[in-house]
Amino acid sequence: MVLVIVTVTLNAGLDRTLTVPNFQRGQRHRASQGLSLAGGKGINVARALKRLDVPVVATGLAGGRTGTRIVEELTAEAILNDFVRIADESRTSTAVVDPTSASYTEIIEWGPHVDPDELAILLDKIAYLSRGADMVVFAGSLPRGVEDNFYAEAIRDLHRRNVRTVLDSEGEPLRLGAEAEPFLVSPNQSEAEGLVGNEFRDQEDSTYALERIADMGPRNVLITSENACYALFREERRRRLYRAQAPNVDPVSAVGSGDVLLAAFLAARVAERPLEDTLRVAVAAGTASTLEVGAGRFDPREAARLHNNVRVDELEPVAAER
Repeated sequence: MVLVIVTVTLNAGLDRTLTVPNFQRGQRHRASQGLSLAGGKGINVARALKRLDVPVVATGLAGGRTGTRIVEELTAEAILNDFVRIADESRTSTAVVDPTSASYTEIIEWGPHVDPDELAILLDKIAYLSRGADMVVFAGSLPRGVEDNFYAEAIRDLHRRNVRTVLDSEGEPLRLGAEAEPFLVSPNQSEAEGLVGNEFRDQEDSTYALERIADMGPRNVLITSENACYALFREERRRRLYRAQAPNVDPVSAVGSGDVLLAAFLAARVAERPLEDTLRVAVAAGTASTLEVGAGRFDPREAARLHNNVRVDELEPVAAER
């Protein structure tokens, strides 16, 4: 049986990105390019997995006309999907990318309100889809009406079904989810700082945060930042810590690069590639995604070209020293 990765996006949306050179507030502009995509972190991960030829199914919540557009966009991209339709309208986000200054301005609507009955249907769907899944990825924020412990309870349920889980969220849903002992948590630096309660000033702070987060429960930890990735893996009864340095490029847009990095990491782990090579593959793909507009989009050939320029170093633990 071919095992798939299931991605779950509760706060899916329609993302419209406009490319506007020399963008200035208070001025009238004409966009040089426009792009509409189904969006949300789990959907971005699914899009990247599709480009890596990894079997993937995207699920989550979709409501109203915007929800219909989300499903249509996914279907047009040939991304298998099975969303729960809800009564309230899914959100829309509008972003302006200025390639002349590498700046990104985003306006995001509030997500829909979700009723308990709709959430129960989603949980049933996740249980059904997980029967053929190697991993289930929970990614993104929670919409209104969903309790902060949703991810934690879903992770515990999938543990009982012997399905590995991945969590990429923020705030209280991330903390509670991490305590449910998922296979992997993958916050960005800001989300990780919120989780451990302090800003990261140097490599030692990031390494210490890996240890702190791992102590909360997850088996493995990835922390992504603008130009590097820190990782902790539990292997053979010990922890191994790494720093992967991204190669220098001239980015167009970094939005969604962490989602691509996570997707490439999971694809490499499913293929049982060595840990250091897994990090190179992941960081190279995340870097390649900064060269395109649109979250979850990247050229695998560009990622392969960047692969050997990713520097990976094994780190010493620091928690015992504090």
